[in-house]
Amino acid sequence: MTSTTAPTRVLFTGFAPFGGEATNPSWQAVRAAAAAPLAGLALHAVELPCVYGAALTALRTAIDATCPDIVVSVGQAGGRPDITVERVALNVDDARIPDNAGAEPIDEPIVPGGPAAYFSTLPLKACVAAVRAAGLPASVSNTAGTFVCNHVFYGLAHLIATELPHVRGGFVHIPYAPEQVTDRAQPSLPVDAVATALREIAATTARTRTDLRVAEGATH
Repeated sequence: MTSTTAPTRVLFTGFAPFGGEATNPSWQAVRAAAAAPLAGLALHAVELPCVYGAALTALRTAIDATCPDIVVSVGQAGGRPDITVERVALNVDDARIPDNAGAEPIDEPIVPGGPAAYFSTLPLKACVAAVRAAGLPASVSNTAGTFVCNHVFYGLAHLIATELPHVRGGFVHIPYAPEQVTDRAQPSLPVDAVATALREIAATTARTRTDLRVAEGATH
């Protein structure tokens, strides 16, 4: 008799374009990451609107539809030079620019009465090590900002803490894609390289229960 093990279900989320950009490499990368088989994993990808509130509604719909074991949400952090795995989500919306619906909340809680912050439940340092081993730049980040990326990260973490304790999840920021920086001096990474990094993060999370104990902190 042959026993079979159900694959680990992974949901990637990326965002629609925002801030006047024609594309958003977070969606391009998660779509590419989920497109090819990966042993032991069932991969899904969904695009979220870059809109406060609506992004969390779309996230919840995608979670209900895919019943994931792992959720890796992804957004663009233009100007960063590497794949940054976020450590902490803050319970605040504070918009420097409007979202795609024109909303600009200032100092508003994402979940009124919720904890001030949540830590990611991804094995951050193991994920960073795996991405580096694949030949790509990566680091742990201690700020996910206060725009819609952090909004989704906190909303996901709150869902995990209050309703979905079996799910592990977190957020990853990625640089510009090369086509976004042809007229400006900014670091970038090709979408296919980012997709490779995301697949490494998913596979590492699936096989890792205890994170590496190595220094990845920051002095400021």
